Amino acid sequence: MGEFHTDDGATRALDAVVKHSASAALLRESGVAGNSDHQKTIHQVRKPLVDPASLVHRQFASGEFWRNLSVYQDVDESVFLDHLWQAKNTVTRVEGLMDVIREFVSDEFAADAALGFKRAPMSVRVSPYILSLIDWSQPYRDPIRRQFIPLASELLPDHPMLGFDSLNEQADSPVPGLTHRYPDKALFLALDTCPIYCRFCTRSYAVGVDTESNSKVNLRVNSARWKGAFEYIASRPELEDIVVSGGDTYQLKPSHIQQIGETLLAMPNIRRIRFATKGLIAMPQKIITDHAWREALFNVVRLGRKLHKEVVVHTHFNHPNEITSITQQAMNLLVEEGVVVRNQSVLQRAVNDEVSTMRTLVKRLSYINIMPYYVYVHDLVKGVEDLRTSVAVGAELDKQVRGYTAGYNTPIFIVDAPGGGGKRLAESYEHYDRETGISVYKAPAVNQEALYLYFDPLNSLSPDVAERWHNPQQRQEMIAAAIAKTRGVVA
Repeated sequence: MGEFHTDDGATRALDAVVKHSASAALLRESGVAGNSDHQKTIHQVRKPLVDPASLVHRQFASGEFWRNLSVYQDVDESVFLDHLWQAKNTVTRVEGLMDVIREFVSDEFAADAALGFKRAPMSVRVSPYILSLIDWSQPYRDPIRRQFIPLASELLPDHPMLGFDSLNEQADSPVPGLTHRYPDKALFLALDTCPIYCRFCTRSYAVGVDTESNSKVNLRVNSARWKGAFEYIASRPELEDIVVSGGDTYQLKPSHIQQIGETLLAMPNIRRIRFATKGLIAMPQKIITDHAWREALFNVVRLGRKLHKEVVVHTHFNHPNEITSITQQAMNLLVEEGVVVRNQSVLQRAVNDEVSTMRTLVKRLSYINIMPYYVYVHDLVKGVEDLRTSVAVGAELDKQVRGYTAGYNTPIFIVDAPGGGGKRLAESYEHYDRETGISVYKAPAVNQEALYLYFDPLNSLSPDVAERWHNPQQRQEMIAAAIAKTRGVVA
């Protein structure tokens, strides 16, 4: 049993409760009624009332906050909630971004962002809704800006062990756009576009248009490619769980949503489908005003329920400021239809790596009926070394968040092991050298023998050790030492 850490007063009160409880039990057995002193002691250990103002997870943006940006100051609520208006006015060029924010930012910031996009693996794609949530009075510090608008001044050199497809998804693809790694689950990448482009995207090898620093793998909507994926899924009786992702399922037509859902649900082996989307963050207006898309999703959920199969939505909030009254309005529609929504966050430096931020995010998600599911220690993705944190940070956050709310609303902090090891609990490493930043994982369900290595960002290491990583020979020596220690080999 765990230890209770209390002050002296609390300890005395607890002892008193135990003694009075024992006394009360004896009195009940002897037929003598309890006394007022016992009731007084019980009252003394009650928690004090909480000031509603301290419940910050319930306090999210509401009203016409978008009017703070002059470019949107004449946009009324009916227009701002129109998903077609949001899509039409989504910024897809650096020049367009500057047109929106120039009055708030310095010339230095504008130049910094322009150069940042030139060096980034993801192109510009930001909705008016997201732009209106950024605090442009302090753009360098804003956690939402950091996720979608790169600044050249913040970029750091990539870790030497970074790869083009860090999770090795293509190596586990029996047919194009389908990854089959786990025994009973497959990932179906239906398309390669999203309503917003995150700079930290783990699929920057495929998602979005080519950039100056990155040529993409083609995963566009294609009926022949889809047919190959469906045939493979149907041919594998062990497959029961399909994640439909991309890209982003928000970008699929309603007919595509129903086609994918109905095709998969018709397979006797498939029991669970997850539609993955960043849309609830980037453009919750689609849930509210795109009736055809919403109804297509509902139809698949209803069909799944009728067939006693699970159809859910997985989404991707990273910071409490991404949740607004518009998010809640969209979620209410999903909740009323019984749609289960789970969240998968990515742990990012200066975005959500503080305890108070992560706790607020978890509570705010729960408050609007989104279940916090995973928090990923940031993958080794090209061009975003400034956003990565160490495994130690993830493990500490897990300790600090666990117990703060109900267990089923507490996320699991994981490492998606580079090289195709899959999701491992962040603290389940076989070996972790905090000096070199190497953590070693096993994934018996994927490969009984293989070892999978994750590498902390160089800026979390000492300058001397960080310098060793740039020397190929010393790099291999550090890796070999970590593997030897994992296998119990004495050097």
